[in-house]
Amino acid sequence: MKILRSAKLLFDDIDRRLISRLHDDSRTSIRTLAAEVGLSAPSCSERLKRLEDHGVIRRFTIDFDAAPLGYAIQAIVRVKSLTGQFTLVEKLIKEIPECVTCFKVTGDDDFVCHFYLRSVDHLDEVLKRLHGKADTHTSIVKTAPLDRRLPPL
Repeated sequence: MKILRSAKLLFDDIDRRLISRLHDDSRTSIRTLAAEVGLSAPSCSERLKRLEDHGVIRRFTIDFDAAPLGYAIQAIVRVKSLTGQFTLVEKLIKEIPECVTCFKVTGDDDFVCHFYLRSVDHLDEVLKRLHGKADTHTSIVKTAPLDRRLPPL
């Protein structure tokens, strides 16, 4: 990952405003973004390209609600591989389509995973794939009082 050198020269308030605005709505047009930050459209495009080239902006994406697709619950699952099973457990987690995010972590657990599931029975089916290879500790998500916030820029 490239780190922006001399942040004052390469990363300024306009960049912060662009990132913040795109974080709120990645479909915002270049023309609208440019007007909101006080740039011409070509200048705005150049800044976005520079932010992409430096890895600050990795992709433009959507925010969606999985519930209308039948995923009634979400779960956070902490996973600790059994002795000698770490590589296999990591591979298995990557193959589980219900796992939408997975962090390899330090501490007592090896992974912390976020799953979208249709039911508690579905959760049991998914966790069976790890049975005998890892210990799991599951928390059902009730709400998300804070979701997808930018760090201080």
